[in-house]
Amino acid sequence: ITNGTVITLGAANRIIERGAVLVEGDEIRAVGQAAEMEAAFPLAQRLDAAGQLIMPGQICAHTHFYGAFARGLYIPGDPPRDFPEILRRLWWTLDKALDADGVSLSALVCLVDAIRHGTTTLIDHHASPNVIAGSLDLIADAVIQSGLRACLCYEVTDRDGPAKAQAGIEENVRFLRRMREQRPETGDRRLAATFGLHASLTLSDETLAACVDAAAGLNTGFHIHAAEGMADQNDSLSKYGQRTIDRLASRGILGPQTIVAHAIAIDAWEMGLLRETGVWVSHQPRSNMNNAVGVADVPAMLRGGVKVVLGNDGFSNNMFSEIKTAFLLHKHAQADPRVLGADQTLEMATRNNARTAGLFFPEPLAELTPGASADIIFLDYDPPTPLTVGNLPWHLVFGMDGAQVSTTIVAGKILMHNRQLQTLDEQRIAARARELAVQLWERV
Repeated sequence: ITNGTVITLGAANRIIERGAVLVEGDEIRAVGQAAEMEAAFPLAQRLDAAGQLIMPGQICAHTHFYGAFARGLYIPGDPPRDFPEILRRLWWTLDKALDADGVSLSALVCLVDAIRHGTTTLIDHHASPNVIAGSLDLIADAVIQSGLRACLCYEVTDRDGPAKAQAGIEENVRFLRRMREQRPETGDRRLAATFGLHASLTLSDETLAACVDAAAGLNTGFHIHAAEGMADQNDSLSKYGQRTIDRLASRGILGPQTIVAHAIAIDAWEMGLLRETGVWVSHQPRSNMNNAVGVADVPAMLRGGVKVVLGNDGFSNNMFSEIKTAFLLHKHAQADPRVLGADQTLEMATRNNARTAGLFFPEPLAELTPGASADIIFLDYDPPTPLTVGNLPWHLVFGMDGAQVSTTIVAGKILMHNRQLQTLDEQRIAARARELAVQLWERV
């Protein structure tokens, strides 16, 4: 890949004007000045970046492919008044309306969106109560077709009764075993698994214990929503006499392989537990604002050594937008323009997200360095002021955007070039999704 400005990111970020990246198979083999690289590798096939930025693909630490059909959905009656009502009237109705085709198509819609916006790795959290068994295979097939990289799980919950809670446990275990047992020569290294749980407020102690037992020996943590507003906190206090994070820690859910999404309604002691247990806390500012559930104290968590990462909770897979929102939200919430600088926000979204993805994918991600996975995007951004390592984070929040992505490459395979998708038929997927949406909305 030649004729572009290379932004390596990683521990020793470099910006190389007139740079080049050598890709061999699914890995990056060399990075340097284009003239030197072209002389050193004269027989390499050339991909011209046409003066664009060449940088690593983005990572999303928490998303929901199943929510694609919520876009434009009308919910009869008055608008939901709070988050519990949003859950009952929107999400817990929508997921029940999904059939097998809906599971596949909702994933494909989101994967198209991810390719278009340069998000190359996604950690998904799935729910489809009437299509549980095999649902993760349907999503895996869509991921393989797209060429992207994804970690999948099914959300276990008691809200639909014990039989479906058990079915959710079995789907997680089955898919975890599939990922563990697949042979390197036949398995797809772009797929991974973890163990999904919905949230404390929909999980009894008995079900949590069953999940911990089922996960034993599978080398996995959990992916769970926790303290997403006061509803989860109040439920835990009233039923169990413990705050949410305290309860999850005492039930064996927290640990260095676990992702906790949100962590908004927590106190200082719970924040300390998040640090002590080594969990990854995923922050989703656009979703939190939309649901009016409050603002996670991300600056305090980062200051205290909590491992905070960035997800989107099913919003668009334009992670540039999520970075910008995080950068702005905390300044507004604390009435202090010094809070959560662009450098801290970029660190959270790149290096921290890459470390989280490292739980599931062994190769280095989110950096253009020798040995890293060749997950690369071209950004059609012509900086109007000098672009340096020092000011890159501010160029990103004030100038760059996922809509500027023109080329997306994952594991050395081109998924989109010059804004033309190579692996998915976007028009056909959108047409099928519109047709299916009408039927699904009627069921809702």
